[in-house]
Amino acid sequence: MANYIIVGLGNPGQEYESTRHNTGRICVDAFAKKNEFNDFAFDKKVKGLVADGKIGKNKVTLLEPETFMNNSGNAVKYFVKTKKDALGLVVVHDDLDLPLGRFKISFNKTSGGHRGVESIIKAVKTTEFVRVRVGISKATASGKIKKPTGEKDVLDFIIGKFTKNDFEEMKKVAKDVSDALKMIIEEGKDKAMGEFNGR
Repeated sequence: MANYIIVGLGNPGQEYESTRHNTGRICVDAFAKKNEFNDFAFDKKVKGLVADGKIGKNKVTLLEPETFMNNSGNAVKYFVKTKKDALGLVVVHDDLDLPLGRFKISFNKTSGGHRGVESIIKAVKTTEFVRVRVGISKATASGKIKKPTGEKDVLDFIIGKFTKNDFEEMKKVAKDVSDALKMIIEEGKDKAMGEFNGR
């Protein structure tokens, strides 16, 4: 029996709800719904929305920081105080290096320039945790990624809202991410990587 903390990264407030930067939250919401977790409730001490549930015998806490992306670590460190705790940490977030429709599970990697992940690494003082990187970039028919360049264009893109079609695609991906999260908890990260990373 293990304890897991699954974090869906995003920004608080209605205006960010269906933006690309809230991909992590969208996926964790889907997971909570599919596995009949308690409703999310704001926890003042944590500075985030928290929901509890179980997958098999494993206790699982879902967290959506309400601190804005760049300070996500402040909420996460409430639950992750040691390197051992970090082994049960799974962070779900948007990734510009993957096309919309794809996601990748990784472990013990650098932030790759993602400010939310950077904030978590600083707060928990280790990179030894699982990340589910969910693609948001446009791609050509042959699968080549067309991502924005330049700081302003990148920012405008990530905090821009999904188009209707892209949001439908995102909802499909969120279902697969839910299955991957369940497998990480029940059968371990290596099994989940083998199952989902090749897709």
